[in-house]
Amino acid sequence: MPHQDQTVHTEPAAHHQDLKAVLDWLLAGADLSGARFRDLCTWTPRGLTCAALLWAWSGETALTERFAWARKIALVALDLDTLTAASYQAFLKMLRAWTVVLATALVTALRRRMQEDLAARFLVGGYAVFAVDGSRLELPRTVSNEAHFAPAPRRPSKPKRRHARVRAARAEAARLKKANSPQMWLTTMWHVGTGLPWDWRTGPSDSSERDHLKRMIAALPARAMVTADAGFVGYEYWKALLDSGRHLLIRVGANVRLLRGLGYTRERAGRVYLWPDREAARRQPPLVLRLVVARGGRHPVYLVTSVLDEEALSDGQVIEIYALRWGIELFYRHFKQAFDRRKLRSHCGANAEVEATWSLLGLWSLGLHAQVELARDGIAARRVSVAGLLRAYRASMREYRSRPGPGESLRERLSGSVIDAYKRTNKANRDYPRQKHAHAIGAPEIRPATTVEIEIARQVRDNHATRLTA
Repeated sequence: MPHQDQTVHTEPAAHHQDLKAVLDWLLAGADLSGARFRDLCTWTPRGLTCAALLWAWSGETALTERFAWARKIALVALDLDTLTAASYQAFLKMLRAWTVVLATALVTALRRRMQEDLAARFLVGGYAVFAVDGSRLELPRTVSNEAHFAPAPRRPSKPKRRHARVRAARAEAARLKKANSPQMWLTTMWHVGTGLPWDWRTGPSDSSERDHLKRMIAALPARAMVTADAGFVGYEYWKALLDSGRHLLIRVGANVRLLRGLGYTRERAGRVYLWPDREAARRQPPLVLRLVVARGGRHPVYLVTSVLDEEALSDGQVIEIYALRWGIELFYRHFKQAFDRRKLRSHCGANAEVEATWSLLGLWSLGLHAQVELARDGIAARRVSVAGLLRAYRASMREYRSRPGPGESLRERLSGSVIDAYKRTNKANRDYPRQKHAHAIGAPEIRPATTVEIEIARQVRDNHATRLTA
């Protein structure tokens, strides 16, 4: 046969090579120089980070089985030494010691990837928009978890009559029994444009999600916008957000009192102020906001934003952005159901923190890689199926030693993890057995400013102007 007529058939790369390419891509910009292991340690910072991600991606039920799969794949894909710690206890001990350093480096790399590789969908309405909300994760009932995540004890109440004391004691015992079914509180900062997490905080089951928000402000991009429901109200938190140069878009209800006609700035239609009596007495400045009312549903929705210029952000865009906030509820559903993290499996409180951190990093990294791959085909973020991409990556993990057949490569499987384009019907009126029937949060109290408040606001404004010119 002539040489030019011979056809050379090359076999496709094995699945573990696809997984290695994904890990290399994710860690390409991660600076792991801050992690320095002792000379006799069989792990390397990069190897431990990759193994932790594979551990989080695994679909096995038990944590030890997840580690066994992760270690097998890491030995082949990363060419690790066979002496690399074979016990789950040694692996977890290293993670407890180095998760803060390794996770910080990985988070920085993932954020940079989002801004560069998904730049076309990073802004919404001209702003980097982030939704924030909290949820609880269940934990095994162990002494360690109860001590680590139990709510703080309440202050003792005033003495009561005997029967009242007995009823109160029983009610408190019932509350503690339910509360001590350990739960971890998770507050997530979720990027609206890509549907991926950006930051999070964890704590006991009675943690304040508003305090978590305050601690996450510094990690937001400049001039970012935070949107949240009516649970994230408060002068202190809003002022911290605005003082940092970021914007807010918050739903308000009957738990908020707003003023109009205060005269602190030039009055326009929709101009309102948040200025509690306590802050006015302390001569703190009022927060200047714009009120937008969304109508058309069962109840009007009252929204306030710090973007005062309607040309920079129209009323329609305000309503649209807040509607997109619902995506964080879907993120929690994906995390708890599709990713199976409704209940964490660690019996030790410190290990539960590590498990939660790498679970969030694992879902974030998979979602980011899949979005970048599918964006080349013009697939929008909302059409990426989380359950589908989990099946794709986990299939490659199960078959890591074999070579893919037709249609079985990771890229081809990811192409199939797309939600079909037909428009689904509204399911709100279906009579689900566990459907919530929450009461409407009501309308905020909006009243005209009094003469005294107007005079105090003028003094605060003049003092502020004097300090700026001094």
